[in-house]
Amino acid sequence: MKHTLSVLVEDEAGVLTRIAGLFARRGFNIESLAVGPAEQVGISRITMVVPGDEREIEQLTKQLYKLIHVLKVQDITHVPCVERELMLIKVNATPLTRREIIEIAQVFRARVVDLAEDSLTVEVTGDPGKMVAIVQMLQKFGIREIARTGKIALVRESGVNTEYLKTLVTRG
Repeated sequence: MKHTLSVLVEDEAGVLTRIAGLFARRGFNIESLAVGPAEQVGISRITMVVPGDEREIEQLTKQLYKLIHVLKVQDITHVPCVERELMLIKVNATPLTRREIIEIAQVFRARVVDLAEDSLTVEVTGDPGKMVAIVQMLQKFGIREIARTGKIALVRESGVNTEYLKTLVTRG
């Protein structure tokens, strides 16, 4: 199972290297990684997606807390969260296919951010499932390049689980 970890760290040189080293020593692969300033000056939030079972993630969390400059570690996998990723995707486009690509982008609330004679670059923001879906839809045109951020996530203070709400909508 994939787990999403939210880690607050002090902004100090080498913190990310120590965390990556810990994961490497334990044989864990980091599938997604995003780092940026948090709500407090001098503190960064690291959001990472790692595969593992509950016991392995619990051990990893304990090891993270032992590292200097790690302030808080949260496994937010089963907690209602707002999750987003950003992706830029460059697709082959001819005068005949350009309109269809733009329509697909509109359905996904994506934006065309570059237009060339033989390609379009689309910017997409959303949850990881949306990223997979638009890539599948654009595959038939020929994808030239993809650049994708790691997942970022914040716990929903409202406690509303949108994944649960989606299942209610699809049933009704």
